[in-house]
Amino acid sequence: MSNAEEEKTHGSGSDTSSAHQVQIFERPRGWRGVYYHTATQVCLLGFICFMCPGMFNALTGLGGSGQLDATTSANANSAVYSTFAFFAFFSGSVHNVLGPRVCLLLGTWGYSLYIASYLASNINPRTDVFVVVSGAILGVCAALVWTAQGSLMMAYPTEAEKGTYIGYFWAIFNLGGVVGSAVAFGSNFHSMTNGVGNGTYIVFLVLSFTGVILPLFLADPYKMIRTDGTRVTPIRHPSWKTEFVSLFVALRTDPWIVLLFPMFFSSNYFYTWQFNDYNGALFDIRTRGLNNFVYWTAQIFGSFFIGHYVLDSRRFRRRVRAFLGWSIVVVSVFAVHIWSYFYQKNYTRASEPPTAVKMDFNSSQFPSHVWLMIFYGLLDSMWQTTAYWLMGAMSNDPAKLAVFTGFYKCFQSAGSAVVWRLDATQTPYMNIFISTWVLAAAGMICAFPLVYKRVKDYTEIDDEALLNRPNVEKIPGLINKK
Repeated sequence: MSNAEEEKTHGSGSDTSSAHQVQIFERPRGWRGVYYHTATQVCLLGFICFMCPGMFNALTGLGGSGQLDATTSANANSAVYSTFAFFAFFSGSVHNVLGPRVCLLLGTWGYSLYIASYLASNINPRTDVFVVVSGAILGVCAALVWTAQGSLMMAYPTEAEKGTYIGYFWAIFNLGGVVGSAVAFGSNFHSMTNGVGNGTYIVFLVLSFTGVILPLFLADPYKMIRTDGTRVTPIRHPSWKTEFVSLFVALRTDPWIVLLFPMFFSSNYFYTWQFNDYNGALFDIRTRGLNNFVYWTAQIFGSFFIGHYVLDSRRFRRRVRAFLGWSIVVVSVFAVHIWSYFYQKNYTRASEPPTAVKMDFNSSQFPSHVWLMIFYGLLDSMWQTTAYWLMGAMSNDPAKLAVFTGFYKCFQSAGSAVVWRLDATQTPYMNIFISTWVLAAAGMICAFPLVYKRVKDYTEIDDEALLNRPNVEKIPGLINKK
């Protein structure tokens, strides 16, 4: 029996053991079959994030969000992730009441407000407080967006498709960063200043407004049928009371998840050094746009490569794929940071003030520097895809995955809030770089025991610890026989 057949026998969608019967439904045909296909809906979800979080990424990737002085941007990002970390814990309960489409509609407008605040800052430099407040509001909105996104993306694929679907989403989502970076590069091509013009912010703003409308075109999640014929039960997050209890249930029944917390914490931590302390510190505005373009383009290839060709490869058992994915990310972490060190040791905040003449893409030093941005993009996408895949390999229970996703977003945002604040207080570049390297290495090292002991070749019923929690929706058709 092949590896793919073995996984299908043990369960590929919402079932977790061949001993448990799952009702099979006929998928719609024709244009309805295309519209209600789980891959179509995940791609549409990707385009929503393309327009909103994608524009946010393009803006952040410019270094200082395209401003001459990066301090306001660093404070705003600290506000974003502080409120994000707090409200992500409660956003699951809001999601229960409102549903994913309404959460996306309410959440996406926060990105438009945030972008508009930078346009206002360009027009009137005395609006720093507005930028920071907009960042705090965006953190609340982002919690709604990413809760809905995680609910749909992790519920739609079968067990054998998780890495591929994550790759689909991540590729389309990062196209937002690619397009936004191309806009910034093109609109500032003849600019020799260190800040972007109003036109760049206006284009970002218009694109983000498009993302506010797109959730209206999402299908009802309760009408979705997976490619294996099993009906989708979207992640139904527990009530606040049950959510508190479920956190402890998840930790008590599956304590291995704690080993991923360092990986979660550092998963966005490295953005500060990459965008503000490398791209923003060394390059002029048009070159920052070009660097940003290649960074997000690399993410498309990195996520699809590791998701489809490694983590979902049919040539190897799931445990083997887990080790391969972990090894690729570890090698990448040390390779790019060793490379980065030889650049970072040559400059400081004092030697590269905001008003200094920055490196242009015509410089002879540029090719080697831009390749570092490309490999950082590959690393980031492989890191995030592997983190999602490892959580998906631990369970198929949507309620349990919701708790894991909550852990992921809370620790991820907490790490980001800390490092953006450090950057705002003018912490030396080298200190931020070393902390980034140490946390990235520690995150992968801590994850190794989980990969070795916890990831199995297929998911078993014992992995579904939250199935019988009150007010937590079960996987359809899964009968817990005693």
